[in-house]
Order: sequence, then C-alpha cells, then structure tokens
Amino acid sequence: MRSDPVRVWYLLTGGSALGDTLVWTLAPVYFVVTVEMSPLQLVLVGTFMELSIFICELPTGIVADLYSRRLSTIVGYLVMGAAIVFCGLVAQPWSVMCAWSLWGIGYTFTSGAQDAWLADEIGVENVQPVYLRSAQIGRVVALGAIGISVALGLVSLRLPVIAGGVVITLVGIVLAAVMPETGFATAPREPAESAIRSMAATGRAGASLVRRTPVLLLILAISACWGAWSEAYDRLSQAHVIRDVGLPSFAGMSFVIWFGVIAAASLLLSLLVARPLNRRLLAAPRATVTRVLLAADMLLIAAGLLFARAGAFWAALVAMLAVNTIRSLVAPLFRSWLNQSITESSVRATVMSIASQADAVGQWTGGPAIGALGNRLGMRAALTLGSLLLSPAVPLYARAARRPGGETSPATAAG
Repeated sequence: MRSDPVRVWYLLTGGSALGDTLVWTLAPVYFVVTVEMSPLQLVLVGTFMELSIFICELPTGIVADLYSRRLSTIVGYLVMGAAIVFCGLVAQPWSVMCAWSLWGIGYTFTSGAQDAWLADEIGVENVQPVYLRSAQIGRVVALGAIGISVALGLVSLRLPVIAGGVVITLVGIVLAAVMPETGFATAPREPAESAIRSMAATGRAGASLVRRTPVLLLILAISACWGAWSEAYDRLSQAHVIRDVGLPSFAGMSFVIWFGVIAAASLLLSLLVARPLNRRLLAAPRATVTRVLLAADMLLIAAGLLFARAGAFWAALVAMLAVNTIRSLVAPLFRSWLNQSITESSVRATVMSIASQADAVGQWTGGPAIGALGNRLGMRAALTLGSLLLSPAVPLYARAARRPGGETSPATAAG
C-alpha cells in the first residue's frame, strides 16, 4: 500500500542516514587500518567511483525522466547496499575500489530521480521546508547510528560497513512497498521514436535548459570546484589524523571511539547551528541564500587549510568540526537552490544528473593528482591543494549573487 510522499521521504532520509552513518563513521578508518591503503589508493577509490557516476549519471537520469523515478530510486538503493556489503566482506584494495565503482552506478539511479520524484509529488514550491526538516531528521538518526557504528567497530572494523550495507538494501526493499508515484509524467515522446532516440532527445532538452539558464551554468562550475575539494578531504582526512597528527591517549580511548566522538560532535554542532539558520533562510530572498553559500565557501577554504597544516590534534579537531558543520548547512541549501533553478519538470532529473556529473568531473580530474601528491609529498600537501581547488567557487558565487532577479524568494523562484 502506497504512503504519503512526505512521510516516505522522511523514511527514505532516516533509513539512508542510518545506513550511511553506520558505514562512513569508520569506513575511512577501515580503509587505513584494516585494508592498509596508501594515499593514492584512498583517492583512487573516489576516482573510480566518480568515473562510474560520470559515465552513468546522465543515462540513468534520462531513464528516470522517461520511465519511472520511483523504480530508478529503488534499484539504486538495492545496488548501493549490495556494493557496500561486498566492500566489508572482502578487505582488499582492489575489492574496495570495485565495490565503490558499483556503488557509484547505484547512486546514479537515485541522484536526481529521488529529488525529482519529491518535487513532482508535492510541488517544487513545497520542497524546501521538506528538505530542511528531513535534514534535521537525518542528523538525529545519524547521531544514534554513530554509537552503533562505534560499538560494532570495537569488535571489528568490518562490521559497521556490512551492517550499513544491509540497512541501505532494506531501504530499497521498503521503498518498493510504500513509495507512491502519482505526480510523474513521462517526457513527451513521439510514437515513432525509438527508446534510444527518446533518451537522447531528453538529454538534449536538459542540456539546452542548462545552456540557456546562466545560474545553472554557474551551479555546474561550483559543483566541479566542490567535487575537487571534497575528494581530498573525504578520502584523506581520517588518514591524516591517524598518520600525521596523531590521536591523544586520553583516558585510554581507542581510536575507534575518538572518531565516533568527532562524528557525534559534528552532528551536534550541526543541530545547534543549522536549525536556527535554516529557519531564517526559509523565507529569505534567493540573493541572501547565495551570499550565505558564498560565505560558507570561504569559511570552508580557511578551515580546510587549517586542518591540512595542523600539527596538534586539538587544532585539527577544531578544523574538522568547522568543516563538517559548514558542509551540513550548505548541502540542503545548495540542493534546493539547484532544484528551484530548473523551470521544466520534464527534464528535472536529467538536469540534476548533469549537476552531479559536474561534481564527479571535479572529483575524478582532481583526485589522481591529489593522491599522487599525497604519495610523494605527504597528506598535508594533498589536503592543502584540495582546499585551494575550492577557491574558484568564490567568484562564481559572487557572480550568481549579482545576477538580476536575485531577490526572488527561494520558495517561489522556480516556475
């Protein structure tokens, strides 16, 4: 029996947060300690994953626009869950790279499709409050999941990875039972057209919308900058703390507990900071939201550089908490900003897939260079380069803030 789409979205968000947090609280530590991966291997995990995303993102987005966003989302969660379970079962560098390449394929089925599904089911003008509320739900669920991940990690670093994969697989199974699809209308297709031609036509329509919408072009460029920076931070931050900075032996705490504490502190700060700020931004003009994103980008650069150069654990800790908190604030705002800039529903998933491709380009073009630099000069140099790669986004945000029509309310900006 199908359920209310907003409740399904909250269920999806909560289940994803549970599975992802079980995995990612300690997965980077699992890669470093159990799998014993080098800086280049750590970055190549992301590079291969993003190559999969780049290759598959647009075709799967077109499929979601042509056939079913619901089905695309369900398939994506099943594939992602299976890939993560395999990653935990086989602790070898090659298996980790293969698993996350498969995860990337599964992700492309959900990327764009689930956001487009929500916009179709409840209306694009209603998505922002749902995004903000679901972000808070995700943080609360993740806070509890951190404790579970740490408890499992104290037994074996494999266990939280496997458990998270199982949860994500279950999310796909549950969605198959409860996810409705009443607002979806397939992209127009002439009877004589083949499926391949129809997919190509949808892709061209999405690309055409991006080309003639200046703010979407800016968003794509910003996504590429973000991807290049995140590749360095996401793959190397825990390894940097373990190998370069070092963890203090405070009250005999295991390194597993330390990383759980860092993850929990990041979530708590997000809850304390994000809720009041998001409430203020809910009704703010779009130009104000853009300026907030600009300020957040500048703060991320500064915090990233501090983390890269930190010699003491406490300096690195402060920088990590700052980076993690700012990222949690930016994610729902940026996603809503993108969704509201797409004025044609029939190609919404395709355009969002193109944006995800831009992020992937930033990751797989910057990743190998960052990893090679880490192998040669160390992770401090690699993380420094990663932070600097985020800097071109500053003038792009500034240009977006100056564009005419920037004072449109974000709740009504999209047609």
